[in-house]
Order: sequence, then C-alpha cells, then structure tokens
Amino acid sequence: MPRKPKALVFESWAVIAYLEDEPAAEHIADVVADAHDDGIPLFMCVVNVGEVWYIIAREASVSHADRSIKELRQLGIEFVDADWTLAHEAGGFKSKYKMSYADCFAAALSKHKRALLLTGDPEFKQVETQISIDWL
Repeated sequence: MPRKPKALVFESWAVIAYLEDEPAAEHIADVVADAHDDGIPLFMCVVNVGEVWYIIAREASVSHADRSIKELRQLGIEFVDADWTLAHEAGGFKSKYKMSYADCFAAALSKHKRALLLTGDPEFKQVETQISIDWL
C-alpha cells in the first residue's frame, strides 16, 4: 500500500486466498495488521460474504463455511448490507462491464467508501480506472 487508504474492501477472491492460505495470504494478513494499526476500517459487502460462504460450504462443509465467516468477523471486517444505493451502483457496473454481479457489489462498495479493493481477480481490470485496487 503506497499511501494509506481511507478504508479497505475485501472481495471473495482475496478472502478465499486468505482462508485457504494461498500465496497472497501473507500479504493480506500484513494489510489487515497494518489497517488495524492505522485505524483503517475493513469492509465486505454481504453479497460477497454469501459468495465466500457458499464456495466453502460446497467445497468443504456448512460448518466449515460458518467458521470461516466467523473468522472474517474476528478479523474486524464489517459486513455491509446491500441497500438500494449499493445495488444501483453495482447495477451500473454490471450494465457496462462483463463482471459477475457479486464482483460488481465489491466494486460498488469500494467506490462508495472510496476504499482500496483487495483482489487478484482479473475481472476487476475493467474497472481499475474507477476504483483503487491493491492487486494481490
């Protein structure tokens, strides 16, 4: 992170990488620790939380998925509800770009919060001129 962001937004790619201890996990852990040290809030849209939950439930088990979501809360990630403002912004991204609808919510939350999005998902290259991205 070259300069301190106002906030950080997580999307499913980053969270799965962290939870499954993939190569980006250490960087994500460092970013989270730095954010805590600097008082930077951590956010994730509930649409993306649901995406993480179903991926883990499908690949492992419901109980493992539940534990993973609890771990995200323990990391201090605030889950943001998908209200009309966020859905409208996500719909705007979806109408212009070939992205999954869930990814559009992560982009919308990043834009709304003026936050840095953590991802390694190449789908977000389409919107990198509109939001700030920390490529993992």
